[in-house]
Amino acid sequence: MGRAFEYRKARKMKRWGTMAKTFTKIGKDITIAVKAGGPDLETNPRLRVLVQMSKAANMPKENVERAIKKATAKDQADYKEVVYEGYGPFGIAVLVETATDNPTRTVANVRSYFNRFNGSLGTSGSVDFMFERKCVFKIREKEGIDLDDFELDLIDYGVDEVFAEDGEIIIYAEFSAYGNLQKYLEDNGFEVLSCDFERIPLDVKELTEAQTEEFEKLLAKLEEDEDVQNVFHNIKS
Repeated sequence: MGRAFEYRKARKMKRWGTMAKTFTKIGKDITIAVKAGGPDLETNPRLRVLVQMSKAANMPKENVERAIKKATAKDQADYKEVVYEGYGPFGIAVLVETATDNPTRTVANVRSYFNRFNGSLGTSGSVDFMFERKCVFKIREKEGIDLDDFELDLIDYGVDEVFAEDGEIIIYAEFSAYGNLQKYLEDNGFEVLSCDFERIPLDVKELTEAQTEEFEKLLAKLEEDEDVQNVFHNIKS
């Protein structure tokens, strides 16, 4: 197993622990996808994946339809995707991905969380170089599939890691490979359960148990904010 697998298993962050938070995140992603590529599932591949993700998350169909309809309304505010970078307590690098209709509000909130928990919000590029961005697909495992052969088939699509987990196959690929990889999986009859983007730290820092507990107070506060979509850090498990 490679670094992406180890990172996935070691992450301390609680990701979307409540159903309401999951629905909010997917709903915003749907709005952004519709604004960018239109409401037609046939011509909008990102929207197709998000609708599939909503089903896997047991998000009510009416919620999805409402999010699509809302995104096409003329008076619907645009969500801006803004990434904030900084250092948490003990020098831990933190990247905060947000989707917001009010960046002024969002940056004020994010800065206050960093300040409250002995961190500091940095400038653009201050910690981004410490991470590499990957797209991550989760697909339903087909009976009889050989993972080694499957991974070889995917090398030309920018894939650098494939592994099975609980009846599903997880695929890590270069960020730029998203579109071509999604097309390959759909064309070959794979059920795409989800697709997301992750920032994997190039190096990690080790904390004591007490320090980790202190740092997780910052993570918990960030996760509570409705504008926050994802949080990434470089703590070693």
